[in-house]
Amino acid sequence: MGHCAMAVHQGLIMMTQGPAKRVLLKKIKKIALITTPYHSGVVESAGTWLNLGFVYIAGALRAAGYEVDYYDAMSLWHDWPEIRKRITDFSPDAVATTAFTAAVVDAVKLLQLTKEIDPEIVTVIGNVHATFCYDDLLREAGTPIDYVVRGEGEITLPALLDCLNAGDDPAKVRGIAFYRAGGVVATNQASFIENLDSLPAAWDLVEWPIYSYHAKKDSRLAIVSSSRGCLMNCSFCSQQLFWQRTWRARSPENFVAELAMLHEKYGVNVAMLADEIPTRDRARWERILALMIEQRVGVDLLMETRVDDILRDHDIMERYRAAGVEHIYVGVEAGSQATLDIFKKGTKVEQSKRAIDLINAADIVSETSFVLGMPEETPESIAATVELAIHYDPDMAFFLAIAPWPYADLYPELKDYVATFDFRRYNLVAPVIKPVAMTLEEVELELGRAAQRFYMHKFGNLLQLSPWKQEFMLAVFKILINNSYLAGQMRAMAGNGAEMPREVRELLLRLSETEDRPARNFAPIP
Repeated sequence: MGHCAMAVHQGLIMMTQGPAKRVLLKKIKKIALITTPYHSGVVESAGTWLNLGFVYIAGALRAAGYEVDYYDAMSLWHDWPEIRKRITDFSPDAVATTAFTAAVVDAVKLLQLTKEIDPEIVTVIGNVHATFCYDDLLREAGTPIDYVVRGEGEITLPALLDCLNAGDDPAKVRGIAFYRAGGVVATNQASFIENLDSLPAAWDLVEWPIYSYHAKKDSRLAIVSSSRGCLMNCSFCSQQLFWQRTWRARSPENFVAELAMLHEKYGVNVAMLADEIPTRDRARWERILALMIEQRVGVDLLMETRVDDILRDHDIMERYRAAGVEHIYVGVEAGSQATLDIFKKGTKVEQSKRAIDLINAADIVSETSFVLGMPEETPESIAATVELAIHYDPDMAFFLAIAPWPYADLYPELKDYVATFDFRRYNLVAPVIKPVAMTLEEVELELGRAAQRFYMHKFGNLLQLSPWKQEFMLAVFKILINNSYLAGQMRAMAGNGAEMPREVRELLLRLSETEDRPARNFAPIP
């Protein structure tokens, strides 16, 4: 049993092996696209995020003549009885789910529930983990998975369903894997979609009222994409592997027109840009900014980009702000050049400080993260990283536990230090790697202390920020104490903030005492 299979197997009930070949008793007409009910309290603490991949796949399925239910069980915070009811009420002929690594156990459980409701429902799983670990998923005893979609799904999933409806051999469909006659069949890789402007999106299926950005009052949040792919070589990341170091982009006109439509038709006023490297092509990015300024789209953008691209764009940062870019995440990831080189980030330590300074100077919220818990980690090295984070001075910093994805380039260097194969813990919050000189519990404790120390300093200097950033940071504090895995640390910080200005400490104490406590089951750091 491989590493992928060991982790998926944990927590699942052994089932009997399914039939070697599917024989459809009826045509597939109705497809449910369902997210898994997995929660860790990381990105979801900041907002409720729709599944953009399913919005596009739903659009492609409808264009191919299928009836679709886009069901975001994760964002609705639905549990298994509610999921069972939704599946039963819709009565689909096929169910497809999607899973990043931490959610794959729940994804398999979802498809098992589907088979319990009706064994004839065709079950499909996709996304990064399934793309790379399909063999283990399909070989697991009693797997409820009929088919794996490897790579992009907009063309592959309709092609698979059309093939099944025609009674043809699914081995003819590119980009899938399935179990047959005692072995796994993996077809040739499907080509990446070149014309992203041509993809239909089923925005009308989105249950819009549930999606909001918690730091902004009366917000309606969309996830959007202006490009797909990543050309970088980061050794701990899955995206450059999934996209095979390719990059494709929508036209600026098509992308900005979509933003305008989302604002006018659905009331979207905040959008998270899902791109890994949206600013890769400077001329194209400048055109996007110009269109957003000219058209006054009415949508604020939250985005991620590269440190070196911010340095490249030092002369146009005011245009970022004028276009509505309100929040930029840049991945610093490490405090030492040696670790950056191991991560293959392609940047220098000193560049990160300059990039964050540029973002701050444009009065844009700056955010970064540091990946900690490598085998050589110590309490002293974590403390040094916190001091570096304070020196960099982003508005927000998160201290994350390295997750050893079993398909990542870095995995061979980490595998001897992997302490658990329960993928539910591979969420960047719970330590999975045991450093030589620390226990997992010690790593977890130090990660919590790191966040507490950073935000103690940040709120101690709150009054130095611009008025709108002060308001934003207070909203962030309310989020952290009520809707995140850091709730305990933030409440303790408010009580022990002797180094903060008196008025700031009193304000944070009032907020921590009056706000509702989190009702949701996140995994807090001690």
